[in-house]
Amino acid sequence: MRENSNAPGYPLTAGTPQLREAIKNWAIANLGASGDFDVLPLIGSKEFVAWLPTLLEIKSVIFPDVAYPTYNVGAILAGAIGFPVAISPSAWPASELAWINSPSNPTGRVHSDSELKDVIAWARKNASVLVSDECYFEFGHTTTPHSILKFTDGNNTNILAVHSLSKRSSMAGYRAAFVIGDRELISRIREVRKHAGMIVSLPVQEAMVSALSDTKHVSDQRARYNLRREKLIPALERVGFAIEESGAGLYIWCTRNETDWESVAWLAELGILATPGNFYGEKGARNIRIALTATDMAIDEAVSRLSAADISEVKK
Repeated sequence: MRENSNAPGYPLTAGTPQLREAIKNWAIANLGASGDFDVLPLIGSKEFVAWLPTLLEIKSVIFPDVAYPTYNVGAILAGAIGFPVAISPSAWPASELAWINSPSNPTGRVHSDSELKDVIAWARKNASVLVSDECYFEFGHTTTPHSILKFTDGNNTNILAVHSLSKRSSMAGYRAAFVIGDRELISRIREVRKHAGMIVSLPVQEAMVSALSDTKHVSDQRARYNLRREKLIPALERVGFAIEESGAGLYIWCTRNETDWESVAWLAELGILATPGNFYGEKGARNIRIALTATDMAIDEAVSRLSAADISEVKK
């Protein structure tokens, strides 16, 4: 990024040839992408999630019933009807666009291969756009995530996969992400983004090429997060929390059979911050999300405080 900081001209909305090639090669090697597909850099994945229904003029959006809130915000911005749904598409209503998220934020749940095939079948039956948010893809722990693109059999019509370098490469402040999939859909999205000024700066594009060309830092980061998880889980279980899902990603999703705010308040008394599960939907109201993004020193301090906590009045 420093080496390419002298970039006064307009960057390419579509991405430099070098970046496009880097994304395509990475998708083939890591996601199992095949067939005809295109790629497009994004100013972080959050803006894409928030604005995709508007860019495609979508009027109905499906998203998980425990999920990152920006899926619903995107529906609201587009004036669309939003439907929170369970994992299985067997009872999903008809919709123009459906989001899935694996590994999930906040739960860390990973879709099985059969679940991914089921949502592809649903999308094809309903001629719906299916978008898989895979931003935590490279942070498996007890479960190995797979991309939706692995199961399209080379037919990527109406299917997109979204990836980010925010967590993978610790580049959250750079705003660096990309989408892969249906060439026609990406062409439509690119044309609107060009006129809306949604363009990744050239220094960031060059940094993305560098990050996608290296895997060691990703392995190191995954090991770091998973070690933090392995330290925190037994400490949380000691004070009465049951761990749910949490097989991948950057979070621990847990419950102590009480409201999320009771759990948040109890941890706050120890000087430990957690997120109430209701932020991610009504079904999360008895869970909390604990992030693994604090420093190793802070994680060790949290474990120490949990280990020293009085558990005589913890609910069973």
